[in-house]
Amino acid sequence: MVPRSQSSAAGLLALLSEPEPLLKQHALKRLTALVPQFWAEISEHIALIESLYESEELPKEAHDAAALLASKVYYYLGEYDETLSFALGAGSAFEAESRAPGSEEYVETVISKAIDRYIKARTDEQAGGRKIDPKLQNIIEGIFRRCIADGEYKQAIGIALESHRLDVITQIYESTEDVSLLSYTMDAVLDTAFPLVYRDEVLQFLLPLFPAPTSENKSPHVSSVTRLLVSLSSAELTVPFLTSLVPKEHLLAYQVAFDLVEGGAQDYLESVRKDLPEGQGDIKAIYDKLRRILLGQESIKLYLEFLKRNNKVDMLILKNTKDSLEPRSSIYHVALSLQNAFMHSGTTSDVFLRENLEWLGLASNWAKFSATAALGVIHKGHFEESMNILGPYLPQAGGGDSGIPGAAYSEGGSLYALGLVNAGCGSGRHVEEYLRNTLKEAQSEVVQHGAALGLGVAGMGGKNAETYDELKQTLFTDSAIAGEASGYAMGLIMLSTADVTAADEMLQYARETQHEKIIRGIAVGLAFIYYGRQEQADEMIKTLLAEKEPILRYGGVYTLALAYAGTSNNGAIRQLLHIAVSDTSDDVRRAAVTSLAFLLFKNPAQVPRIVQLLSESYNPHVRCGATLALGIACAGTGLQDAVDILEPMTKDSVDFVRQGAFVALGMILVEQSEVSAPSLASTRALYAKIVADKHEDPMARFGAALGQGFIDAGGRNVTISLQSRAGSRNTNAIVGMVLFCQFWYWYPLAHCACLAFDPTAIIGLDSTLQAPNFEFISNARPSLFAYPAPTKLPKKEAVAKVATAVLSTTARAKAREKKKAAAEGFDAMETAKKDGDVEMKTDEASSSTPKRKEPALEKLSNFSRVVPAQIPYISFPLDNRYQPVRAVSTKPPPSLKANRPSSPKSSLVPGLTSERYAGGGGILILIDQRPDEEPDYIEFETQTIIAANQAVAVPDDRPAHVSEGRHISLDETAPEAEPPESFEYPFDNDV
Repeated sequence: MVPRSQSSAAGLLALLSEPEPLLKQHALKRLTALVPQFWAEISEHIALIESLYESEELPKEAHDAAALLASKVYYYLGEYDETLSFALGAGSAFEAESRAPGSEEYVETVISKAIDRYIKARTDEQAGGRKIDPKLQNIIEGIFRRCIADGEYKQAIGIALESHRLDVITQIYESTEDVSLLSYTMDAVLDTAFPLVYRDEVLQFLLPLFPAPTSENKSPHVSSVTRLLVSLSSAELTVPFLTSLVPKEHLLAYQVAFDLVEGGAQDYLESVRKDLPEGQGDIKAIYDKLRRILLGQESIKLYLEFLKRNNKVDMLILKNTKDSLEPRSSIYHVALSLQNAFMHSGTTSDVFLRENLEWLGLASNWAKFSATAALGVIHKGHFEESMNILGPYLPQAGGGDSGIPGAAYSEGGSLYALGLVNAGCGSGRHVEEYLRNTLKEAQSEVVQHGAALGLGVAGMGGKNAETYDELKQTLFTDSAIAGEASGYAMGLIMLSTADVTAADEMLQYARETQHEKIIRGIAVGLAFIYYGRQEQADEMIKTLLAEKEPILRYGGVYTLALAYAGTSNNGAIRQLLHIAVSDTSDDVRRAAVTSLAFLLFKNPAQVPRIVQLLSESYNPHVRCGATLALGIACAGTGLQDAVDILEPMTKDSVDFVRQGAFVALGMILVEQSEVSAPSLASTRALYAKIVADKHEDPMARFGAALGQGFIDAGGRNVTISLQSRAGSRNTNAIVGMVLFCQFWYWYPLAHCACLAFDPTAIIGLDSTLQAPNFEFISNARPSLFAYPAPTKLPKKEAVAKVATAVLSTTARAKAREKKKAAAEGFDAMETAKKDGDVEMKTDEASSSTPKRKEPALEKLSNFSRVVPAQIPYISFPLDNRYQPVRAVSTKPPPSLKANRPSSPKSSLVPGLTSERYAGGGGILILIDQRPDEEPDYIEFETQTIIAANQAVAVPDDRPAHVSEGRHISLDETAPEAEPPESFEYPFDNDV
């Protein structure tokens, strides 16, 4: 017989009023199982159940049962605080319930609430509050024990971090000895918005737990330690770590030093250099090399050499753009200047400029400023020759203006270019001092503007008080043009200091001045001051967002984004989303959407989902912000979800939305191949179509030109990334992209995008810091990571002839002649066969020849391009003479069983993700396994072109023209060639 289902809990509820304790206990246990079905009926007796829980007459078992029943009733009523409170009182009854089938959701909710309450209680206790409830402590300890027993270590670490239980992390590591868990802990505390003080406490706690790295086992955690040291930016911790590697692991010390330069700030690296000991003999030589590496110049030289060697700029794309855009239009001239600068960034190749001097000479005023500044992008990193390269345009001796009419624009642009060449490393090489003196003596506000921008970029993060004061004096002159640049530069100099005095005086001046340009410069400058300072910026963020002036609210948005950059902080994201749909200013709303990228760039796959609805907003400024958010956050990933949102936006009805979509697509598809990103070919074709369409809006054509520059940036050898290879924030890149976003108001700031260009190479050095010749393996099909095919000239179509009338007698005569010729030809072939000639292959036979199968791997040499997604496929054969001192990649390569994308919508082949691989590529120190053999070193090419580059321009006061009508180019394949003759450059006078 099947038992009838119960239709009411009334009978059991009646037993709760019985005097016999055993009946009450029996009813409580039975009712607990019936709560999911009769919770509404039972809830009417909740007061009685609570009284039984508080009764001292019942045994403990009944007491616990009453608490559990009350907890479950409150769970179904949605009163989760009460649910937890009674669950804590249920003791053993709750533990039994946690193992019962069907109670999973209830138990998970209680545990979640318990963790939240415990975290809050721990915070209060550490702040001097009351002690934690022992019952709550017992539940949490049980959670820790269960996680460790089940091998759920990461879950336990997450709870331990939130509740400040570092002892649990120690316990887990000592029981597992799994270094990857330490790396996970470090990533968790760095990539979420923990308070800065606690973050540093955790990092200092983790550092000694990491085992000492060795070159023998290629310690995979070296990248984690590097990121940890960069995040703490403490010379007191870094110097002992480096010295512990000397002399036995000096190669590893060199590697760590190169990796520190990737993400470390100027002042931090300088402090480490100064604090390194001198040493004696061989040890002194090691420390001297470490100091040389930490100066940053070695890395810059090596990447400059890489970009020079591997330059694959497609000059036909630039030619087509030049032929399509009217050069007398300022916006089009600037567009082509920027496109050329981005495509040649860091390559030191100014061939396009040399071959198009007439076009260059058409620039006037600020277009001339931008075109001159573009030289700084092209020669970025060529710091040793920066003064010689830019000498023809720099202000005359003494720092004053030259007096030549119109020269102020080229002089100002050259000062800005000087800062770009020395970006982030201007301190210590007199560049900052030169720019400061020029700023002080300049009379023209255009020259002051260029000097201030150059100072800010070159001295970024240097915290030089003298430079800051000089910029402040320029700001106080209340010149709109010079003051705007000074506002940006003051923020750059005081980057990440959270200097309250500097911030207050800048904000006060912004409230007093009437110039919108100055207010905007100060607003963004304030954001730089609070870069990475998280909760320390909250007060300034609150102040700026409450301002009536929309430009200051605009600055508040960027302050919020930069303070929490890379943390994916939920509170900051919610605040930006609220501003994006509620602020009265379109500029502020656009900035709020764009700024999402700076919070989420470490999780690019999340961004398309978050901005999907915003990309469909009725407000075009919000849609434009969505395009840039996708471009910046997903840059270099080829993420198809982002491309799918952007492609329809290239047809938007508003010109500046189309512009943003074109720019963003270029950022996302940089360094992608047609195999890894099927959208690449169609995007390139779209760029060419838009640029050539004279009926298209100028802003959209401008965006397409910039997109072409981004997609082929750095000679097709750089990616765009806001984080370093070690996984830390790439400060230069973040700052560069924030400044690039200001091109909406001021085109010259677009040049700063080059600060985010990250060369993608494997550059191997031996113990002498020289580059030997060697090969390594890329275990992937060459086409997957290949350079794009060069653009082909359009084929000339043959003119179709008009068919003429043919008489029937003529046709019959021709047919007879054709038949006779064929017979004669057959006889000739037979004769040739008899004479021993080889038989000719027919077209049919050749067409049936099978295509050659693509190899599954390829050999690459030192200084080869290796894109981020390619890193996991890189290996060094064991019989190689040279082996890297640390692992190239910490991740195994994805499976590449399929040779093609799974569908037209697939952005990458199966197994290949858009994730950026930390710790891979870049500059690698090599162990020489055959040191007795003579090494074969690579001869650098960069230094051989210095003399030629000095001849780019000669200053004089004659009208600009092309010297003797000749086009001068650099022969990149012949280093021994004599430098070309000097010629006149068109920026010496106005045209």
